[in-house]
Amino acid sequence: MPIHLTDEEIQSLVTEPKPVAKNWFSRLKPRPKPGHEETQLDITGSQGSEFRVVIRKSLINVLDFSVILGCCPKGSNVIFRLRRYNGKSHEHTNLIEKTSFYDFHIHEATLRYQEIGLREDFFANPTARYADLDSAIHCLMADCNIKLPVPEPPPLLALLEGK
Repeated sequence: MPIHLTDEEIQSLVTEPKPVAKNWFSRLKPRPKPGHEETQLDITGSQGSEFRVVIRKSLINVLDFSVILGCCPKGSNVIFRLRRYNGKSHEHTNLIEKTSFYDFHIHEATLRYQEIGLREDFFANPTARYADLDSAIHCLMADCNIKLPVPEPPPLLALLEGK
């Protein structure tokens, strides 16, 4: 049975703080798949929600990539895609709005697309906020409240003593 989340529930999940370890990026191990490689990282949010970041990149076209934030609602084993940051490798058309574009774009889960039987994250907007996979990852982190740990400041006495 498909999962349906309201726009308010979606926004709450997107903004829930998602703390990750300082070395989180080094823990991503790409796995080869036909035509691309993919990696993923599971994150537990500060409110206990379970999230997954998935990064896919084409082996042929550097502009063909996706950076995805999904969640696994309690009592389900299905990944619900909250946000998807796509490269500039294909045209996208928003069916309800009847708008098309060929650009970097960010997909957002919406109730209105779920209600007509399409994927939760079918709606997308073009963006100039990123231009490659690396900057798309940083965009997702900023937009979706993925938090790196703040380094502890050194003891002030050690600074004064030049240590």
